[in-house]
Amino acid sequence: MNIKKRNSTGTATSGSSSSGLSKEFGSHFLVELINCTPDRLRKVKDVKQIMRQVIQKSKSTMVRSSFHQFQPEGVTGMILIRESHIAIHTWPEEGYVAADIFTCGQEMDPYIAIEVMKDRFEAMEVRYQIIKRGF
Repeated sequence: MNIKKRNSTGTATSGSSSSGLSKEFGSHFLVELINCTPDRLRKVKDVKQIMRQVIQKSKSTMVRSSFHQFQPEGVTGMILIRESHIAIHTWPEEGYVAADIFTCGQEMDPYIAIEVMKDRFEAMEVRYQIIKRGF
């Protein structure tokens, strides 16, 4: 498995939590899936199906979703979840997916979401950063 965590950006300068924030509201995962299978990234129906599996397996609760089909190929999608949101953007011609996972609850497991995306998009490499949100 080739999943690499990068250091988060924008570290706080004061606070009492391990993140350096005095009040933490959630975690924002910035995810890059590299060298994916292009056919899985081309069409809304395929990306939407994969993202439904991401939601289900990561124990998220979908509120609403919206997806846009680019021509000739590529998808952008936003899934509102009870725990916050997941956004996805695909570049099939590059075999690349950029995703954001913002969660402010304890029920959802963002690491499982990343793992499911890696498996279903058949990514050869995954990189992610975690930014703690708050002040």
